[in-house]
Amino acid sequence: MQSRLGNWLVVAVAGASLFSLAVMPTSAQAPAYKAPRTKDGKPNLNGIWQAMNEANWDIRPHAASQGPVYSLGAAYSAPAGLGVVEGNEIPYKPEAAAKQKENYTNRLKLDPEVKCYMGGVPRSTYMPYPFQIVQGTGTMMIVYEYAGAVRVINMGAPTKAPADSWMGWSNGRWDGESLVVDVTSLNDQTWFDRAGNWHSDALHVIERYTAVGPDALQYEATIDDPKVFSRQWKMSMPLYRRLEKNAQILEYKCVEFAEEVLYGHLRKQPTQGKGDSK
Repeated sequence: MQSRLGNWLVVAVAGASLFSLAVMPTSAQAPAYKAPRTKDGKPNLNGIWQAMNEANWDIRPHAASQGPVYSLGAAYSAPAGLGVVEGNEIPYKPEAAAKQKENYTNRLKLDPEVKCYMGGVPRSTYMPYPFQIVQGTGTMMIVYEYAGAVRVINMGAPTKAPADSWMGWSNGRWDGESLVVDVTSLNDQTWFDRAGNWHSDALHVIERYTAVGPDALQYEATIDDPKVFSRQWKMSMPLYRRLEKNAQILEYKCVEFAEEVLYGHLRKQPTQGKGDSK
């Protein structure tokens, strides 16, 4: 009797599971989110957004690690992260991989963030600071809190940059629900993260911003740099809307904080002679 009851329970549970699977909508059946529209009928991406991950420390999967200044203990240590690189590996050419290791070893001196250089693309998107999308018709603007960086995205016929720069040159277009931004003319002065992952001045980035809910965007960046990588690769992550009642981009111009690092060695040293107060 007990055996029959046990068999019946197994059959009943299995049947219930099959029924629930039958009525459960699949991802293919679920309707894709459609963002509210602006006056010109485009997806409305206006707002203040921020990444909630550890990619600024290392875009690859990584364990927690000691910070670069041992005397500070746990302060400035790197938190563990799942990584944002699709496939988890960056396809460096051998010599480029060696340079990444050198960058990491000397990160306290070489990391552009230490020098308050603008974060570049895509790093500015996932630095631990908010940024604001301001949407127009002919142009869009992305304003970053870090270093006061600003990008203007041309939404008309593609144009060419007059020169390379930290934030590059952005030409945008709409692909259904996604804003696609073609970023070129980036200089070689930025990194992807604090781990020394780097690029050359041949970097070409294709970004996609897609609303996946009222308060979330899916961000993708396809990376192409034939001088450094053996093939294209991609990173992706969600971005979240800042929901504070008074959310805003505040001023964080860090140049003055970096002056000692950049120019301290140029300061005239005081005379060490006895009794000399100069």
